[in-house]
Amino acid sequence: MFDVPFRVLPIQRALFLFNDAIMRYGLLGLLSALIALHLSLVFSGDNTDLIGSSLLYWSAAILILRHKQSKLDFSSDFASISIGSLVLVSVLSKSASISGNDIFLRILPILSIAALVLIASGFRGLKQHWQELLILCVFAIPPGLILLFFDPSTMTAKVSGFILHALGFQVSVQGVLVSLPRGSIEVYSACAGVATMLQLFGVALMYLFLQPTKYYQKFLIPGFALLIAFLVNALRVALMAVFVALGDQTAFEYWHVGNGSLVFSTIAVLIFCLSSQVLLPHEERSL
Repeated sequence: MFDVPFRVLPIQRALFLFNDAIMRYGLLGLLSALIALHLSLVFSGDNTDLIGSSLLYWSAAILILRHKQSKLDFSSDFASISIGSLVLVSVLSKSASISGNDIFLRILPILSIAALVLIASGFRGLKQHWQELLILCVFAIPPGLILLFFDPSTMTAKVSGFILHALGFQVSVQGVLVSLPRGSIEVYSACAGVATMLQLFGVALMYLFLQPTKYYQKFLIPGFALLIAFLVNALRVALMAVFVALGDQTAFEYWHVGNGSLVFSTIAVLIFCLSSQVLLPHEERSL
């Protein structure tokens, strides 16, 4: 007569695993749909800086989430599920009316992840997923906000002029104006590299979250990322000055607002990834 409990337990275990699998794959499906929705809206806006940032920050958040997948706790409550669902419905409703480069595109990822975390793990899950949330909070910062407090335009012009001089060009720099004998460019705030700095700062945060680091490396790695982003952008400005001097407007536009700006963002990320292997001793790496 003691056989029934022992027969029921495997069934209960199977039901628990089945429900857990439904929760995991259901949330994965929702996350994939939200990422696809966000990227489709971003690409339709044709903002190369936002496109690059979106790809980098979503990749960072997914890598961090994948890194801790074995430790995830799926236990929520009715209040958390209700609030998360309400946020999710609001995000989807707002997405239907977005046009152009709406600022909402920057906060959509953080709201989406927060909603899914509430549905999956409740308010306690916000602490469990603080790294992904922080990464996407940085993404939500528009470069224009940084420029209110820090504008590196003049510094970018000077470094670009130095690069051109080192390459043998006759160049003069006055404020934000970089002049060559046959043309000149003005380094506006939007071209000063703040967007690239934010992109690489997010990659640096991801690196710190995924790698065991010493105390000094937690400051060295983000600082080095910002320096790489600044120098790569200064090189891009120098290249654009050369194209202006040559009278090649098509090439200038490509490297200024076209896919060329994404090329330099990719170069900056690659340089940082290679350099971080030097900053972090081999025995401390986990990637």
